[in-house]
Amino acid sequence: MVEVTLYTRKDCHLCELAQQYLEELQNSIPHTLLTIDVDTDSSFKKQYGLNVPVVLVGPYKLTAPIEKRDLEIALLATQHSQDQEVKIRDAIRGGQLQIPVSWTKSDQIGLWFSKYYLAIFTIMVFLYVSMPFVAPVLMKVGAEKPAKMIYRVYGFVCHQLAFRSWFLFGEQIAYPREAAGVTGFKTYEEATGLSGDDLLSAREFIGNPQIGYKVALCERDVAIYGGILIFGILYAILGRKMKSIHWVIWILIGIVPIAIDGVSQLLSQPPLNLIPYRESTPLLRTITGFLFGFLTAWFGYPYLEESMSENRKYLESKLDRSKKVVNKK
Repeated sequence: MVEVTLYTRKDCHLCELAQQYLEELQNSIPHTLLTIDVDTDSSFKKQYGLNVPVVLVGPYKLTAPIEKRDLEIALLATQHSQDQEVKIRDAIRGGQLQIPVSWTKSDQIGLWFSKYYLAIFTIMVFLYVSMPFVAPVLMKVGAEKPAKMIYRVYGFVCHQLAFRSWFLFGEQIAYPREAAGVTGFKTYEEATGLSGDDLLSAREFIGNPQIGYKVALCERDVAIYGGILIFGILYAILGRKMKSIHWVIWILIGIVPIAIDGVSQLLSQPPLNLIPYRESTPLLRTITGFLFGFLTAWFGYPYLEESMSENRKYLESKLDRSKKVVNKK
């Protein structure tokens, strides 16, 4: 049935006349009438107060002065439009009407991506976190040029400080600064003869045959992307059925530990020196980085899967409809 809204106010002759016309048209064109006094609501008064009466009939808006014939035309047009919509819906449900559906290349790519996005992301993360380990391997076999290219590229995204990096093919897997107080390890200063305060030298130092060669990503970054990679593999193995963790868990366990470890280290050292000096350890960087990466993926991947699943269903439905149209032809 046609819905009509009449914006009016008290002691308005034109408003009363518009309402009278609508009542007279009720038998020939059935409709529901909602009457609103604009003076009872400031927003209605601001919008319609100077133009009352105002009649809304479907997509049509009539303002004073309103003739009965104008109302009749608007009512008939809206009624006809609604009748046509009902007929179209019934025809679609009954199979008498097929809506043309075109399957495009972008649809095909979108469906493919929604199915394989997890594999794509996992491969990308694997390549990102594995290439830094290729650099020391290349250094070991004497391929210095491609190795240094990897160090240079990853240098744009990581500080690559030698005393905060893993080492391969040497005496130890890490050479922490003396300030870290890690027992059982030769310190960076002892192994290299360089000052732990010389950050530029620590960044440029790649290693040597005795000490080994550093990985092109720092310990914390390796742990972060390793955590993302491990969760991605686990999520795929479990059929992408895992639910997202609560945001409170993500913050308390995933973000707070890495923030405390990283920020306190930053604030304690030059040029800030705002709190007592501290240097984190390889173990702490690994634990906090892994928790951040693993829980961030656990928090985000299920939401991404939910979005991709909806996209898959829509595109698969569209593909099915497009095939039916083609077969019918």
